[in-house]
Amino acid sequence: MTDTRPRLTPGPDHPITLRRPGCRVVVSSGEGVIADTDRAIELHEASYPPVFYIPLEDVSQEHLRASDHHTYCPYKGEASYYDIAGGATADLPNVVWYYPEPYPAVKEIAGHVAFYPDRVDIVASAGSR
Repeated sequence: MTDTRPRLTPGPDHPITLRRPGCRVVVSSGEGVIADTDRAIELHEASYPPVFYIPLEDVSQEHLRASDHHTYCPYKGEASYYDIAGGATADLPNVVWYYPEPYPAVKEIAGHVAFYPDRVDIVASAGSR
């Protein structure tokens, strides 16, 4: 089956930029730290708020449970999701997303995950781990 969804390239009308902010990013929910990294990638897309993509290796795997949820972005590709489950935090469905095969313009986010900032606490600070 051929994928007929639109596939777009970032440009002046919809810019996407990636940068390494060089700061520490900590993601938590309640009393539980879910991720802690100084290797985040900050993605700026059009007029959307910036998003931190965190290496999966810097996320506590015991908090992640695979979800059946998927979404599609014509600039980045198909996103898969994780729920945050167990531990010191309440279950949070579909709060973590990632692009298993991101499109070439954003290939650097492969192996990284992002979190909905209205569902968890995300703190970026100048210190390192």
